[in-house]
Amino acid sequence: MREWPRPARWGVRIVALLLVIVVLAALWLVWTVRRAFPDYSGTVKVPGLAAKVEVKRDRYGIPQIYADSPDDLLKAQGYVTAQDRFWEMDFRRHVTAGRLSELFGDTTLDTDKVVRTLGWRKTAEQEVGLLKPETRRLLESYAAGVNTWLDQHENTATQAFEYSVLGFQRSGYKPERWTPADSISWLKAMAWDLRSNMDEELGRALADQKLPKDRVDQLYPGYAYDRMPVIVKDGKVTGGTFTSPQAKTGSARALSSVFEAINAMPEMLGNGAPEIGSNSWVVGGAHTTTGKPLLANDPHLAPHLPSVWYQAGLHCRTVSEACPYDVTGFTFSGLPGVVIGHNQRVAWGFTNLGPDVTDLYLEKTTPTTYEYKGVQEPLQTRSETIKVAGAKDVTITVRASRHGPLISDVMDDPKKLATGGQSVALRWTALDPGTTADAIFALNKATDWKSFRAGAAQFQVPSQNLVYADVDGNIGYQSPGRIPVRTKGDGTRPVPGWDGAHEWKGDIPFEQLPTSYNPPEGYIVTANNAVVGPSYQPLLTKDWGYGYRAQRIDEVIKQTGKLDIAAMNALQLDTRNGFASTLAPEFLRVGKDVKGADLLTGWDFTQPAGSAPAAFYNAAWRHLLLRTFNDDLPEGTRPDGGDRWFEVVRTLLTHPDDPYWDDSTTPTRETRDTIIRASMEDASAELTKRLGKNPAKWKWGDLHTLTLTNETFGTSGIAPIEKLFNRGPLHLSGGQSIVNATGWDAQEGYGVDWVPSMRLVADLSNFDNSRYINLTGSSAHPYSKNYWDQSPLWARGETIPWPSTPTAITPRTTDTLTLTP
Repeated sequence: MREWPRPARWGVRIVALLLVIVVLAALWLVWTVRRAFPDYSGTVKVPGLAAKVEVKRDRYGIPQIYADSPDDLLKAQGYVTAQDRFWEMDFRRHVTAGRLSELFGDTTLDTDKVVRTLGWRKTAEQEVGLLKPETRRLLESYAAGVNTWLDQHENTATQAFEYSVLGFQRSGYKPERWTPADSISWLKAMAWDLRSNMDEELGRALADQKLPKDRVDQLYPGYAYDRMPVIVKDGKVTGGTFTSPQAKTGSARALSSVFEAINAMPEMLGNGAPEIGSNSWVVGGAHTTTGKPLLANDPHLAPHLPSVWYQAGLHCRTVSEACPYDVTGFTFSGLPGVVIGHNQRVAWGFTNLGPDVTDLYLEKTTPTTYEYKGVQEPLQTRSETIKVAGAKDVTITVRASRHGPLISDVMDDPKKLATGGQSVALRWTALDPGTTADAIFALNKATDWKSFRAGAAQFQVPSQNLVYADVDGNIGYQSPGRIPVRTKGDGTRPVPGWDGAHEWKGDIPFEQLPTSYNPPEGYIVTANNAVVGPSYQPLLTKDWGYGYRAQRIDEVIKQTGKLDIAAMNALQLDTRNGFASTLAPEFLRVGKDVKGADLLTGWDFTQPAGSAPAAFYNAAWRHLLLRTFNDDLPEGTRPDGGDRWFEVVRTLLTHPDDPYWDDSTTPTRETRDTIIRASMEDASAELTKRLGKNPAKWKWGDLHTLTLTNETFGTSGIAPIEKLFNRGPLHLSGGQSIVNATGWDAQEGYGVDWVPSMRLVADLSNFDNSRYINLTGSSAHPYSKNYWDQSPLWARGETIPWPSTPTAITPRTTDTLTLTP
């Protein structure tokens, strides 16, 4: 046989060598990834258990835990959560302690500075000491379960694949022991995500620097009580108790520094927008096919991979006073108990109440003092040292007035801090220690409306709307939370801290907070709309969501007649755009001849993923916002496209010569119709370029996509690493201020940046008929079969069974892990 020429032989050898390297690298990768996969079957010894515990998992990896005592139950919950999510838990506690730079170097230094300034970890540590002994004991049991798992997996490569990746940058890292404060700290992160109107308060102040107050006020219209529903109708405070009908201006630089500090927080903590808040509704038996209540909930949060939620069931084998838990639903990784779900008697859901629980105070400061009522008072100071991987430690000095930490210090000019001037302090209810952890366990074991309200009374931060249903057929609503009462002002703009006139004088008593039990309507809808009418005092907020989702849910419930599980789920997926019926006719009036505009003729205003009209409408809406407002407004105040802007534009449409229509960057004076047509032409050109020349083939879901991005290495900037951790894109229906609330920011494009983070429907006639779905999956291990197995179902609007009794759980069990003493 004739030999190949020498160069050819060397070429073959090089190719063969490269193939061997690729194969070995692939084998190493598979081996490394799989090393961290947990065992879901067999027997494991867990020291400290009093008796055997069983963990049954279904095909989705969702654990149902059976034990004979609360301590064993919570210890097992800690153990199995660590199996699935320990890297996520470890990462989250670094977020909430301001210690991300220990893992990732100086790229996260600004985030750490903000969190250290706010002092989340210190507040959490104080909260642990305020909790009931039973709660502290259960937190300790949960931590013991996590730490037992850590003891059994000392090699970090067997804990999570992320630790192997981290080792390329930061070798030798070993996680610390889990503590109760680690669990409590995550509640601070959720409070930040749902921090209500701080962004609106700051937005007004920033806009005030450029525009007259009356023009800024145009951008923050009041709630349309005449058009939009309130949650509790005709409620008021009488004799110190809430009753309702029952059937039964300051420095521009300092303010800009606050805006920069907010932007320094990771995207996983959300952006504080009113749209991040959720839908929930509960329907009494008169409106259901079973004669018993149905309860639906889908919280809107920033998308995470893994999902912010973790599904679990906690079951005492024999429910008794000594072991009262038989609860299933959703919780957070690292937090014991169940946050949203049901036990054997009651079901509950949450949405964001959105009260004004933050105030920005303008402070006159020197390097060491601040002015208060004409007197220079010493600033409270503390030093915080941040360890930075691969670099020197960074020490910051946190300054605080009586109103809170000077949040403007974080991103302000150090030279200014050294000479004094004006600073901004943040007063926020979440910075005061509270008892929310007590509330979680109280809700988990509530048996009726009275015990449920007693548990709700302990839920302090973040303030929420709670909907309730029980197996006896009752439904209810309660708004718990710590909501301040002000001596002066309405919380809509920063106030002077030096005059002593704008103080907090305590919280609204729980008995005065809005509540409703078996209302005459037979159903209750909460979707971040106004809770009560404008006559209610003290003030809750002036920055409600504007009611479009609540109005649509209310409308569909009235039209449907008797609802069942399928109807409740279908309503969660409703895509009707409540403002399109107002704006689409304006598009057709002004620019019917624009390419793509004829798609709007006969459009039903719904936004499924395959809709061509929705693609054109949303593109035209986006460009309308950009053309109308971006020339007038500074960064941080420009429109994102949510329902506040629906109301702003609704009014502007009736004023064709309003100054906002004019483009201040051109010498000519534009009016309403000029801008509307130009926006449509912008949209047509953009869609032609992105989706093709044939408008009939345009699809909203091709613009409106979600790439599930891992909250750590998913944004590493290294494409092969990102591919290991990220999934998608998913092509989605829905949109801004729509019941199927897949949000997007008009300043950024059409990509989805907040979502229904999970969906559930609880059936009070038979809990085993209930349904739910998570955004991703139960596991945080990349390439686990449960890493994102629920995501395609979620994107299509499907749900999975939510079994809660042994009769329903046992047939679905695919793996059983036994934990023994």
